[in-house]
Amino acid sequence: MNQQKFTVQAASEVGVLKSVLLHRPGTELESLTPQYLDSMLFEDIPFLAKMQEEHDQFAETLRDQGCEIRYVEDLLKDLLEDDAVREQVIEGTIASSGVKYDFLRDAVREFLNSMDLHGLVEHLIGGVLKDEVDDRKVKQTLSYYIRDAYPYYIAPLPNLYFTRDPGTVIGSGLSINAMKSEARKRETWMLSLICSRHPLFADTHIPIYKGYAQGGSIEGGDILVLSDKVLAVGCSDRTEVWAIEELAGKVMLPREQGGQDIQEILVIQLPFTRAYMHLDTVFTMVDIDKYTIFPGVEHALKVFRMIRKSDSTWDICAEKDINTAMKKALRLPAVDAIYTGGGDLITAAREQWNDSTNTLAVAPGTVVTYRRNVVSNETLENHGVRVLAIEGSELVRGRGGPRCMSMPLFRETLD
Repeated sequence: MNQQKFTVQAASEVGVLKSVLLHRPGTELESLTPQYLDSMLFEDIPFLAKMQEEHDQFAETLRDQGCEIRYVEDLLKDLLEDDAVREQVIEGTIASSGVKYDFLRDAVREFLNSMDLHGLVEHLIGGVLKDEVDDRKVKQTLSYYIRDAYPYYIAPLPNLYFTRDPGTVIGSGLSINAMKSEARKRETWMLSLICSRHPLFADTHIPIYKGYAQGGSIEGGDILVLSDKVLAVGCSDRTEVWAIEELAGKVMLPREQGGQDIQEILVIQLPFTRAYMHLDTVFTMVDIDKYTIFPGVEHALKVFRMIRKSDSTWDICAEKDINTAMKKALRLPAVDAIYTGGGDLITAAREQWNDSTNTLAVAPGTVVTYRRNVVSNETLENHGVRVLAIEGSELVRGRGGPRCMSMPLFRETLD
């Protein structure tokens, strides 16, 4: 097991990206069938082999820019080499499965314990089918025969390749987020386990912010680190106002009190629809003074500034629009709003469906995008932004782009 220690750091959205957490799509995507697409948060069934090819290209593009790749599945394998952790992971997975009978849980436990390291990780992510658990007592239950109820004892995690959502590095700390959908809550648990037990995190003293369950859901696609003093947080279909206030109460504390000394949070209220599920589906930073935005939503946004008043309180004021709020928050004389689709509403709407706004900055003014969003990419280049375009015909079927698929662990600070 690699004993190297590391730190996390993200004081902007555009600093040079040096380390990132990814998950390469696997057998969990083969769990998708038409009747379960909605509950699994998908709208189409991807072709896994092509999806993996595209994801590998994405990872290679990041490596070419000097970024180190860490994979969720590799970190889990490291953890599971420890017998005590292996038992904890298996028990935690079974406990969250909803399996009703002790003898069924015993059968699933026996099945998982029979796995080698690779097989166990594959099943923890890809799920455990009822057909795989071969036990005489299992076949005496209605839940075995009535398959329309659900074919899995352990649910798969097809959204795991969107590593942005379960966790967010803010400054030198890490927020382990509270996912809204039941289909994704085990992702947060896995990340929490990695951060508490993996040797990479041992003795690093990284502040960990979690426990949002009482305050509602909050997801990483709604959290943008604009600077070392300013966050933007979307209030969306997936992120509730209570959780935003809870996050503010954690990160606005001074560093000596465990916070990140954040001075201001821009709260951007989105229409509460799946089409705009997260802030980063309609708005991302592409340079220190440039952002890309979907023009079809701009006038529907409401923007509020939470400005720290003391260690535990803040003032809240409404802003005229997002551009005005960005200039104030970043202390800039002007910011460049780059409209996807070149500002043409029909083109923008078409390319928005394929996540044209969901860019990932790997350095100031250099972003990864999907190649298929031709007009939006040309528009970025016309504004002086270097575009690293990747294939995404299958990756996009989960309704997420390069930013969604990546959890930055370390960005260089800006000059």
